[in-house]
Amino acid sequence: MPSDEIRQAFDHPFARSEATGSRPLDRISLRDHVVEAEIGAFEVERGVRQRLRFDIVVEVLPPHGAPDDVDRILSYDRLAEAVEAELIRERLALLETLAERVAARILSEPQAHRAFVRIQKLDRGPGDLGVEIVRSHEDAMFQKDDMKKAPRPRVVLLGARAAASPALARAMHILGGDGVPLVLVAPAAKAPRAATPEAQDRADLLAADQGAWLLAARHPELVVAANQTEVEWNLRQGHPVVWAPTKLALDKGWTGSDQLYRTIMFAWSLDALEVVLIGVPLDGLMEAPLRVRRATLRAPLESLPFRDGDAPE
Repeated sequence: MPSDEIRQAFDHPFARSEATGSRPLDRISLRDHVVEAEIGAFEVERGVRQRLRFDIVVEVLPPHGAPDDVDRILSYDRLAEAVEAELIRERLALLETLAERVAARILSEPQAHRAFVRIQKLDRGPGDLGVEIVRSHEDAMFQKDDMKKAPRPRVVLLGARAAASPALARAMHILGGDGVPLVLVAPAAKAPRAATPEAQDRADLLAADQGAWLLAARHPELVVAANQTEVEWNLRQGHPVVWAPTKLALDKGWTGSDQLYRTIMFAWSLDALEVVLIGVPLDGLMEAPLRVRRATLRAPLESLPFRDGDAPE
């Protein structure tokens, strides 16, 4: 799409008519919509809210039905709601991703034909840094049809002895033998002691990533995945995954928490069938938003009673 066409979409009505050819469609718009959000790929942008300005123009199809009926048209409120819904969905690193998601949400409306989305960061430099995209209803439909929903996995949290045991390979085969995709959470490597809680959180997470890579090195069929898109893509391909938690934990705010809590929240975000603990102490878990059970490497599909202490392997 020529850059002039995107520019004209935000221009005066006479100028922007050139962007639509001989049969221009009606448009609705949301302009100079400023909100605060935490977003960014740089470390200095973590934990900091910054101002974002949204300019959105939507070409709409001719309405049908009775005149002056609000149900016939795409409401302006839906544009602001699309921005809010995508900002609260999860922390993102890129404006490009945010723009894509806002456009896709708007284009899911039956009246929307084409969306022009401009997002600018107002606090990151002497000028306004930003991205501008244009997406059509056909683009959104293709993405929707092309993206098959990831199957619901079984998430397995391993203790150190279980992860190092030769019996793990057989247990993995059993756990994935009923057609349920498998996501493993490895025990963390030994982390150095840090002088501040913030530094300790980061050191602990990096040690957890190291644990994932060490486990994958012992079991080459495992794929190390660090973000939700990567995890879900591998699940759709049928690949067993071992999760490296640093990125998601930072993005979701799962820092300063124990590994069991982080695993349960991760499994919940994947709509997992269950969390299986093998060789991991219960540490006083009282409730969870999904099924959590204890098992052994010898009988990974059989549940142990809930009690504190390491499970036999």
